[in-house]
Amino acid sequence: MEGTQRLSHTYLLQLKRWNTPTICTARISGHDLFRDVCMLDIADNGWEQITKHDAAADCFNLEETRDFMPQMGPMVGYAVTVVVEPSTKAHKISKPTALSDYRRYLASVPGPKIVVVQDLDKPRVMGSYWGEVNANIHRALGCVGTITDGSIRDLDEMTNAGFKAIARRLSVGHAHTYPVEWGVEVEVFGRKVKPGQLIHADKHGFLVIPEEDEKQLLEASIFMDQNECNTVISAARAPASSYEEMVKRLDQAGEKFKKAADDKFSQV
Repeated sequence: MEGTQRLSHTYLLQLKRWNTPTICTARISGHDLFRDVCMLDIADNGWEQITKHDAAADCFNLEETRDFMPQMGPMVGYAVTVVVEPSTKAHKISKPTALSDYRRYLASVPGPKIVVVQDLDKPRVMGSYWGEVNANIHRALGCVGTITDGSIRDLDEMTNAGFKAIARRLSVGHAHTYPVEWGVEVEVFGRKVKPGQLIHADKHGFLVIPEEDEKQLLEASIFMDQNECNTVISAARAPASSYEEMVKRLDQAGEKFKKAADDKFSQV
């Protein structure tokens, strides 16, 4: 994955303007669900319109995440991966050059990068890989944030460094945290992530975007957001003389929404 062509900086900045549900959630490609469930908001936007993956099972976090810097908005970047085990002191002894080697790995990968950290102590939390120092070091090496199924600390200082963190919880210490492996497939929050995969993440969770879907993603998200505003949302917000009139209008708007999506994505 790391050898593939990267999207332009401009494209990634535009993706960052949208929240992760807008990028992810849409009518499931290949299934006519809108007629029955459009009012439940599972037929809205982006990735699900264009992907051949199972939108009910693939590419998103399966366990609950916590965004500790929601005020920073979404983050978008390519995965760099590392495995840690803060409970085990032996890693520092058996791999004395690991820290420097890991940083060279980070430096070798073009950004923007999101550090995906698998904590082998899970479900226990013995110590944090992240704090003020590590956030500043990773920021200097082109990383914009982290997704870790372990913990973080120095929350205010990490925020000041401009380093976003999605994690399981906070902790006070770092224990024996140290890179064990890096540049390998990891699993966090029930989702496997490979180095080089594009990730969109915010307070709602994260989406690991398949390479074949990357280039169509922005156009699909923008189209579907405009589609819902032009049809269902505008119909829902306009005054109606009765609930019967409102239901009729929403049904009509739903049909317009569905037709526009079908016309746009029928060849996908």
